[in-house]
Amino acid sequence: MAAPALYQASVPVFLHYLEQARGLVSACRGRPELLEGKLAPDMFSAAQQFATAAGFSLRGTFPLIGEPVPEFPSAAMDREGILTRIDFAHERLVTMDPAAFEGAEARRIRHLAGFADLDQRGADFLHLFAIPNFMFHLSIGFAVLRQGGMDIGKADFDGLHDYPPGFRF
Repeated sequence: MAAPALYQASVPVFLHYLEQARGLVSACRGRPELLEGKLAPDMFSAAQQFATAAGFSLRGTFPLIGEPVPEFPSAAMDREGILTRIDFAHERLVTMDPAAFEGAEARRIRHLAGFADLDQRGADFLHLFAIPNFMFHLSIGFAVLRQGGMDIGKADFDGLHDYPPGFRF
């Protein structure tokens, strides 16, 4: 029997992109300034962007099964701390039972989006809130690293694209 639609639309997607985040953060070895960088002065650092993305992977799945979002272990906002958060999220996601997602599309989820109180059906929560927020924070973290001089591209972001060495648009 196929896994429920919202399981398929969430857990494998978050797992894939957490691996991409892991690669990006790991590549900052010896360059802590990259993770301290910000796209704009009033935005989170790259480290906080990646940490927030990891958080959204759990914040976007556990409410779908009616479970509380696990609390992340205390960890520094540095390379090792971010990798700890990514690993924690990964470990929680791989243990999720697809059957627990039965009926998640219609489950009502009440949550905060900034200062906004939202009440959404599970499908809307995942597709209109959780995945876009996860991708936003992952994208901004990527952009900060790129802006900081890291030689990364779309293949590093999505793990799917392939370009010949030295290719530029």
